[in-house]
Amino acid sequence: MKAIRGAITVDKDNPEQIKQAVNELLSTIILKNSLKPEQITCIIFSSTYDLRSFYPAKAAREAGFSKCALFSSAEPKIKGALRKCIRVLILTEAIENDKSAVNVYLRKASVLRKDLTQILNIALDGPAGSGKSTVAKIIAEKLDILYLDTGAMYRACALKCLKERIDINNEESVNNVINNLDLQVKYENGVQLTYLDGKDVSEEIRSPNISMQASKVSAYCNVRNKMVCLQRKIAEKTSCILDGRDIGTNVLPKAEFKFYLTAAAEVRAQRRCKDNKERGFNQNYEEILKEIKKRDEQDKNREIAPLKQAEDAFIIDSSDMTVNDVVRQIINKIQEKI
Repeated sequence: MKAIRGAITVDKDNPEQIKQAVNELLSTIILKNSLKPEQITCIIFSSTYDLRSFYPAKAAREAGFSKCALFSSAEPKIKGALRKCIRVLILTEAIENDKSAVNVYLRKASVLRKDLTQILNIALDGPAGSGKSTVAKIIAEKLDILYLDTGAMYRACALKCLKERIDINNEESVNNVINNLDLQVKYENGVQLTYLDGKDVSEEIRSPNISMQASKVSAYCNVRNKMVCLQRKIAEKTSCILDGRDIGTNVLPKAEFKFYLTAAAEVRAQRRCKDNKERGFNQNYEEILKEIKKRDEQDKNREIAPLKQAEDAFIIDSSDMTVNDVVRQIINKIQEKI
């Protein structure tokens, strides 16, 4: 059984406004969840103390929801609570277990769930191997927002240079390639795919060699400007979480939620070693540790947008934490605000 929640407000306590609001709320929930009225098992309403002229359950029945159980209750007067508000809880078995219910908050009730009704941008920064991507993907799924893998975009830039046999240390040559870069970010079945020249390179860009080259390419001003412009356009239109090294300081400096995730270099090397083996890349621990320390130096000391903790970011040292511990701490911090 899936539960769908929603709320709506009215301007005045009169039957017509309540009927109209209930119809709008239920119709929107049905549309967004691809339901039919007959697929609803039960509808439970609660209305604030200042709505007494008409029962929302009766309004639902008049709107055609007569085959399911209907219930209305009145909320007590609570200081500071949203006024003239109707809340609803819908129970249905029509939504498959692997799909999330779409909750709906309309009119002034949108303030009750800012995470659903406003653009939500989360910046997650930190050094290589700190677990940013893993954590970001889980948070995106739990909050039902997009995960924008910014690192994949720079990796694609590096891959293009290697395919064109460009000296990656020559900024002018790299800029010439980037100026004509055909890079697209697509979302298919909730997963970000990176397309380079029309080809899906999502797996190809994950090799250790590309990782090191991406760090060099991303230090160039022209490359960063092009990628940052694309990232900002996506974030302006869509609730999303971005992970990288300068998201909170440069890409989305006005993001409401900023986190800096770090861990000891040795711990990060162990994690990267495990991840690489799972992807079929064989590297020993000492080699990976050396690369991580080298990349830390590159990222911290590059002239353009270096790795840096935003002043208003919440710091999390994950050296002795599990992935679930980190996710739980970040979501708790977000929920404290919304």
